[in-house]
Amino acid sequence: MGQCVTKCKNPSSTLGSKNGDREAHGKAHGKRNPNHKEELNLVGRKPSGDILVNGTKKVEAAIEANQPPTSSGDARKEVPVSGSEESFLHRTEELFRRYKDEREDAILEEGMERFCNDLCVDPTEFKVLVLAWKFQAATMCKFTRMEFFDGCRAINADSIEGICARFPSLLNEAKQEDKFKDLYRFTFQFGLDSDEGQRSLHREIAIALWKLVFTQNQPPILDQWLHFLTENPSGIKGISRDTWNMFLNFTQVIGPDLSNYSEDEAWPSLFDTFVEWETERRRKGEEEGGPTHLQDVQTTSRCTDPHAA
Repeated sequence: MGQCVTKCKNPSSTLGSKNGDREAHGKAHGKRNPNHKEELNLVGRKPSGDILVNGTKKVEAAIEANQPPTSSGDARKEVPVSGSEESFLHRTEELFRRYKDEREDAILEEGMERFCNDLCVDPTEFKVLVLAWKFQAATMCKFTRMEFFDGCRAINADSIEGICARFPSLLNEAKQEDKFKDLYRFTFQFGLDSDEGQRSLHREIAIALWKLVFTQNQPPILDQWLHFLTENPSGIKGISRDTWNMFLNFTQVIGPDLSNYSEDEAWPSLFDTFVEWETERRRKGEEEGGPTHLQDVQTTSRCTDPHAA
């Protein structure tokens, strides 16, 4: 799945700070340490500082056991349910209680990790992002009761086995153009840290999420784009929602050779910088007689490395 990044609340880290909300509008310089490796964890933050992925809401009010979650706070009324509905609520309640926190009526970090273990999925897998999307998870490291019940209902599953059986169809659903667009936009909000009041994704979080969300349909320009972001850490502090959303359009209308890109069109300024940077990199590659495309660089490296598999 590729290299991921860690999100932690280390006071010395710029991750989640207001600096992460600024985006460069000119050429960026400087290189990051190529040996620096971090990891994105989609469901739980371990003592080492791994990231969890789950959005930004506060905890909804606790809902009584075996009662379907509702969005209304009106006076309680007994709602008759069918036998199948009552059975669904009972099984979903049992599943929820298996992972919920002892003090809070929600599944938190430890419960999320156990949930993933029981589903036999790695917390960094695309499947976990898709499941969070279907559950419309709004807070990192958390499934609220309402999200869990509504999510299980949305995928028509109320057991570990049932959820596992739904993964193939969920992955196929995520390949549909309109569904993928919804998943793609969800992923941006999912990566924000509401506790820090973020409105932009930190550069390293954005890189990890771009790798993840494009797991099933990687666009040809993605490697060059991520290479540009990685090689220019000092000039790119954050990725705005507009830049995130427009990059999907960019991958759909701009060819890998970038020849049909026009600065006169309404693209984010960061795209102008990227095209200028990538065009110059390719020009230098041609003058030096080396590879001009990032994939060619990677292939050459593997061929010349005697230890490469």
